[in-house]
Amino acid sequence: MTIPTTHFTRRGLTALAALAIAAPAFAGAALAEDKVKLRMSTPASETDQRSVALAEVFAPAVADFAVYEPHYNASLIKQNSELEAIASGDLEMSIASAQELAQYFPEFSIFATGYVHQDADHQVKVFNDPLMEPFKQKVEDELGVKLLSVMYLGRRHVNLRQPKDELTVMTPDDLAGVNLRMPGTDAWQFLGKALGANPTPMAFTEVYTALQTGSVDGQDNPLPTVVDAKFYEVTNQIALTSHLVDLNYVAFSKEVWDSLTPEQQEAVQKAADAAAESGRQKQLQKEADLVSFLKEQGLEIYEPDLKAFRDHVQSQYVGSEFAASWPDGVLEKINALGN
Repeated sequence: MTIPTTHFTRRGLTALAALAIAAPAFAGAALAEDKVKLRMSTPASETDQRSVALAEVFAPAVADFAVYEPHYNASLIKQNSELEAIASGDLEMSIASAQELAQYFPEFSIFATGYVHQDADHQVKVFNDPLMEPFKQKVEDELGVKLLSVMYLGRRHVNLRQPKDELTVMTPDDLAGVNLRMPGTDAWQFLGKALGANPTPMAFTEVYTALQTGSVDGQDNPLPTVVDAKFYEVTNQIALTSHLVDLNYVAFSKEVWDSLTPEQQEAVQKAADAAAESGRQKQLQKEADLVSFLKEQGLEIYEPDLKAFRDHVQSQYVGSEFAASWPDGVLEKINALGN
């Protein structure tokens, strides 16, 4: 029996070679399609430490089964609409604030209250304590959002356009009549009033221009955000009020979470915690380094009467609608976890 001989033309060989080269790409595409897509939307920039931590620590840790797809500067979902987008299935992840959550669950305003959290370590203790379980469960049950970890954003201070010789902020009385940009939620606006200022709601992406044109007198943010957003270019002073040890939560779709295997869920949780810790340590170091940098840029930086601010701010919450929503005994439990 004669075995037939197959003859290949140059064109045929070229086609076979092309198929051989393309095969790994096709296989890769198929594998990518099998992975879970994790779109993350945030109003923060790509260089913001929270963004960096998730991209450099979280994403590689889940790469075996998930594709992390970040969207910065509110380019995918409008700011303050991220949680709603997760709830509706239009988004998988966000970096959510306690103030945003307070729009849905008023009791979360306790975590956005002036001078409640003492420092970054205290935030972690509070988040991991059993006192947080009812809060987390309610967000999962009613919004379909799982809070994976807590990220340290920094101590918020008052950053003003006026030079210190025109306006020196030592007590809340000194902020009377000052138009201070604050995010637009009720919780943020209340905090601005508690500080003694006239809070002005405004999206983060509009703040630089508003400071530049004088539409607002100032804004409040941690020092790294002041630098990252270049607010120092259009302001003249920072009063180190430390009125809020600010935080964000790594918010994750509960629907997506439930679709993962137990091993994948464990990997996601560990990745979120590792990213939060990485960001926390870098943010703390960055804060420590930035005072001298901002002074070099010409800003005057000083510490006001913190006791006067603390007493005034906390007194504003007593009897307010926000304090009325706090579960009994939770504030005492939070304080007990402090130093």
